[in-house]
Amino acid sequence: MKSIRLAFALGGASFLSILSGAQGVTLEKLLQTTLDKNPAIAQAKARLEEAAGERLILRSIMWPDAKVLVPGGVQGGHRAGESTTKVFGFARGSFIQPLFNAAVPPSRRRGDVDLLIAEQQLNITVVEQLHAARLAFYTELYNRELQSIREDQRQRLEQTVASQKDRYEAGLTDRSALTSATVQARELDSQIESAHRASVAAQLKMAEAMGDDLAPGASPARAEGELQFAPMIVDLNAETVAALKGRADLKLARLLVRAANEDERIIEAGYYPAIAATVSGEYIPVSGIHRQDSTRRTEDISSEIRAGAVYTWRVVDNGKVAGAASKQRAAREMNELTCRKLEANVGRELLRIHNDLERIEDQQKSLAAASEAAEQSAHVVEQNLAGGIASQRCHL
Repeated sequence: MKSIRLAFALGGASFLSILSGAQGVTLEKLLQTTLDKNPAIAQAKARLEEAAGERLILRSIMWPDAKVLVPGGVQGGHRAGESTTKVFGFARGSFIQPLFNAAVPPSRRRGDVDLLIAEQQLNITVVEQLHAARLAFYTELYNRELQSIREDQRQRLEQTVASQKDRYEAGLTDRSALTSATVQARELDSQIESAHRASVAAQLKMAEAMGDDLAPGASPARAEGELQFAPMIVDLNAETVAALKGRADLKLARLLVRAANEDERIIEAGYYPAIAATVSGEYIPVSGIHRQDSTRRTEDISSEIRAGAVYTWRVVDNGKVAGAASKQRAAREMNELTCRKLEANVGRELLRIHNDLERIEDQQKSLAAASEAAEQSAHVVEQNLAGGIASQRCHL
């Protein structure tokens, strides 16, 4: 099984361990606050509750429907042998229980899939926001350290400029050496400012991820820690299998395929009959009530209960069901193609990341060697300057 050396860093490209300080925002606190207060995560949690309610709506077609109506009022007027004013009322009720409906099973499954989709969307949001917070944390540390390095370089170059100016005024050197030192010192000004702006932008990203106040005058939190490169050994084949099985975006794509399939089945349920049991009745607390324009006792209105079944079937489809089913089938096939494309890209993406990680590791080793050589050279020059062997022009 092929093994490779990986490093997990900015954007998942290399690994950076954090040595946290006593003040500021540590990586652990940043991630925990992002989980608790991030607006996007809170919105995804609200959508999860919405999906739970939608699940109940989709399942409602399998449960009975009961209604009760109680009309009442006050009757006034004068009739022989009766009081001029009296209260009247009666009750009506109905109960419907679906016995057969082809849309019930896919509706139940659709509600379950909706809930799973909302959960995966929440997982994706959490992963994205935590990744953005982690990336901002690393970026702030990196640019702050870069700014410090550039400022040290500028300080050394300014010392060289002062030395070359004194030598030029004393007539010991020409103007080109002074000009070269001045240009190099000034070139660092824009680089220092760029690193500072990137550091401030990363602080704002951290505050945004944590849901902090970004009003004018607010001071965003600073990252506390130190970046340290640490390579890892990871099996590429095992990581590919794990990604195909556990990546949240792939799970979501598969759930969208299932949801589209259940929607198609719900639409196709219109081809089949629907049978429901019905019970209805009326309760009238008095007797001797006649129907309008009738005086026969046999037509008096009295309490009664009726029970039976209702059968409906669209025998001839005018194209409404077939057209909707065809449209939904096309949507399902598009989701399937998207899902297969994402699955096929996993191996290529991991291979590209693997190649990038090897390049980054090689660059890190090269930079470390160059930095060590530069430090040794600077130390030798400083010793020579102290002994009067070389001039400060050697710093250029």
